[in-house]
Amino acid sequence: MMGKRVELANIHRRITLNTKMKRRLTAVTGAIVIVVAVVLAIVAGTTSAKTVTVAEAAEGAYKGSKIEVTGKVVDNSFTYSSSSLAFSIYDEAGDVAKTLKVIYDKGVQSSFGNQITATCTGVIDEQGTLRCSELVTQCPSKYEGATDALTVTQMSNYGAEIIGKPVKVTGTIKAGTMKAAGQGDRFVITDESGENEFSVVYEGALSDEVKDGAAVVLSGALSDPDSFIATDVALKG
Repeated sequence: MMGKRVELANIHRRITLNTKMKRRLTAVTGAIVIVVAVVLAIVAGTTSAKTVTVAEAAEGAYKGSKIEVTGKVVDNSFTYSSSSLAFSIYDEAGDVAKTLKVIYDKGVQSSFGNQITATCTGVIDEQGTLRCSELVTQCPSKYEGATDALTVTQMSNYGAEIIGKPVKVTGTIKAGTMKAAGQGDRFVITDESGENEFSVVYEGALSDEVKDGAAVVLSGALSDPDSFIATDVALKG
């Protein structure tokens, strides 16, 4: 009799353990399903953008849709408001009269400027503006020789004598002075000694390689003894 009671107790314990294990397995399986669903949702959210042209986006057929569109920044179309950047793009290979307004609320690279190629991903709002969540810019590297360029020191020595006259000058971008287009002086150029320098105004696109400490060659003219209006910026080749 005692043996039967022990056997029944063992059977009851095994049933209880099996039930607990099933519950745990069910809970773990449910957690895995939730994690997989979240991952799939994230992946889908980042890859579901439809690639369209500037003209297609501007025509209003994609309002409320997530799209990816590539175009060139319209000259001087950009404005800044707090941390927000607004600009327009056009399709160089399509109808250049069709433009799309873009608003981007994240940080802007110092290379951003006129005619830079911008790939924008986001959602078209009710006003037909692309609310951009991801901005990728591209400007090819440009190199130029400095054999006929003045140094920063030579420019300073000439002073008012060459204000307004087209010249070429070479120097180094001073660390911590670079800004995106439309935010005032673009950067400060200095000579190797650091004794002479002047600010540079330039609204065009820059290569990502044009950064602090880069040796550059500028074309343009002095507007005053301390400010240079650049028409072209290239890496020193």
